[in-house]
Amino acid sequence: MYNFDVEMPGTVQDAVKALGREEAQPLSGGQTLIPTLKARLAAPSVLVSLSGIDEMKGVCMSDDGKLCIGGGTVHATVAREAASHYPALAGLAARIGDPAVRNRGTIGGSVANNDPSACYPAGVLGSGATVVTNKREISADDYFQGMFETALDEGEIVTEVKFPIPQAAHYEKMIQPASRFPLVAVFVAKFADGVRVAVTGASNNGVFRWTEAEAALSSNFAADVVAGLSVNADDMISDLHGTGEYRAHLIGVMTKRAVAAIG
Repeated sequence: MYNFDVEMPGTVQDAVKALGREEAQPLSGGQTLIPTLKARLAAPSVLVSLSGIDEMKGVCMSDDGKLCIGGGTVHATVAREAASHYPALAGLAARIGDPAVRNRGTIGGSVANNDPSACYPAGVLGSGATVVTNKREISADDYFQGMFETALDEGEIVTEVKFPIPQAAHYEKMIQPASRFPLVAVFVAKFADGVRVAVTGASNNGVFRWTEAEAALSSNFAADVVAGLSVNADDMISDLHGTGEYRAHLIGVMTKRAVAAIG
């Protein structure tokens, strides 16, 4: 490690001001950033901790029927408090990492980092959620822009994520045992006006919607429909855990299982 300053703001406004300092970087749960600092892959001179901002924590239902989760809410809280409102999302949160990660990592940190193998981006994109920042609201379809890339501007903070509640949904995850990240995972959400299918862990471009499966399932929501579909393996991640072809195959398998689980 190396020397750096730590700011501990108590409000979003104070956090935004602190992030205006030169080489400042936000620190949410720290599950990605701290290992990055230890490996010296990043060297900010100022860390702005968001953990003390109470207005960014909590789970509630809005008047228009959306599940609202504060950006500073840890995974364990989402798993517990969202279960009665959105079981599929709560189940996603309950299987992230291990207990230590679930009690430190936050939804805002995960969405802001947009790791290509993270769980939450699939839940956010698959749900058609809205990412709320200190400046604006961004639809999930516009928010995720590639591996570790988002629509966030410099110093912009994810303060909340708003989830519309589908008729039914399921998150199917093939866990990579060493990291607990998904080797491939699929979030399927069935709405009155159609089906959304979001895939994480597979593509070099990060989380994405499998539009071919969405169209087929919107016409006929049955697991057998997915069996006849395939994903191009050219842009899939290929590493020691699995080839691009294997990941492309798993997308179909995970989607079929998710649809079957919904019934």
